[in-house]
Amino acid sequence: MSTLSRRDLVATVAAISAGVALRPTGAQATEATRLVRAAQANGSFAPKVYTAHEWATVRMLVDYIIPKDDRSGSATDALVPEFMDTILDLEPGMRTAHRGGLAWLDHEMRERTGADFVSATDAQRRELLDLIAFPRTAPADLAHGVQWFNSFRDLTATGFYTSEIGVNDLGYTGNTHVGEWTGCTDEAYRHLGVERGGT
Repeated sequence: MSTLSRRDLVATVAAISAGVALRPTGAQATEATRLVRAAQANGSFAPKVYTAHEWATVRMLVDYIIPKDDRSGSATDALVPEFMDTILDLEPGMRTAHRGGLAWLDHEMRERTGADFVSATDAQRRELLDLIAFPRTAPADLAHGVQWFNSFRDLTATGFYTSEIGVNDLGYTGNTHVGEWTGCTDEAYRHLGVERGGT
């Protein structure tokens, strides 16, 4: 992937700072989830919007945001990159800011390490992500990257928690019959720091 020219970088930062929403509507998220499931059922998914390099970056980045743990699969297990590509296909207006942020991430990493995000070491990636993941403590000169990363993280969470893995991770059972209402569990009360009243 070629490096950004100064003009391209300025345009990228302008697109990110313009505050273009990287949040899909509920209808877009529902449609994207349906399309991803259909592609999964067919056994294949080819990105329509992302370049090969962007696809590799997104797949790596979403797993830094939601890694696999002992409770559920990772963002890539939940097909979050597929969800994101589908959202960008459905909503072209989100592409400039979203892809511009990916270009910014590579540019910033190259400035620091000489390598793009995917080619950098795990420690180098984590160091940069730690700088942009926490808005209150982020350096002022990274404000545009912080804004983009927070939108990217929100889109990752949307993709994850609208997937089957994400819904299972939440423990959501949907519209199921409850034979007897017993109220909140003792564990829920302890978690909230309140005592059960009237029992």
